[in-house]
Amino acid sequence: MIPIDFTHIDYLRSGNLRQQEAYTALSTIGIMDLLGSYMPLLAGTIPLGIDVPGSDSDILCYRTDGDGFATTLRQHFGHYKGFAIDHVQTMQGLATTACFIAHGFTIEVFGQAVPSQEQLGYRHMLVEHRLLEEHGPVFRQQIINLKISGLKTEPAFAQVLGLSGDPYQALLELE
Repeated sequence: MIPIDFTHIDYLRSGNLRQQEAYTALSTIGIMDLLGSYMPLLAGTIPLGIDVPGSDSDILCYRTDGDGFATTLRQHFGHYKGFAIDHVQTMQGLATTACFIAHGFTIEVFGQAVPSQEQLGYRHMLVEHRLLEEHGPVFRQQIINLKISGLKTEPAFAQVLGLSGDPYQALLELE
């Protein structure tokens, strides 16, 4: 198995149909280039091929100036359907989020003062990718089935693996 370089979205071009569609949508709006100075990374279930109907495309960004980042988001994406921006408190500090719909995809941009590759969403994705590779297609389908039933990704992994406690922390302990 050739390792996936999740730092660029090019791998989506040779993925499943939904991944190819995500690549086209993200490339068409130029989001990775427009947010290039914020070290954008695509994270979540679409890169892993475990997305379900309604799954969004999560773009993680490293931003030091929340107001400046919000201005950039409004400037480039404020015209898209459903655009909304918010500031939320997370385990890693205050984050600026924007959500909008483009080319059939709900896109959520998440920026915080933590380098993108160190953000919890990216770290969880790397652990989940490794687990999917190690445990094979039956494991993958179990995760998808739990997600279809309404469970979030990390709790689904924790349930299938029999992990106890906070599922988000439990997955990080598997890094």
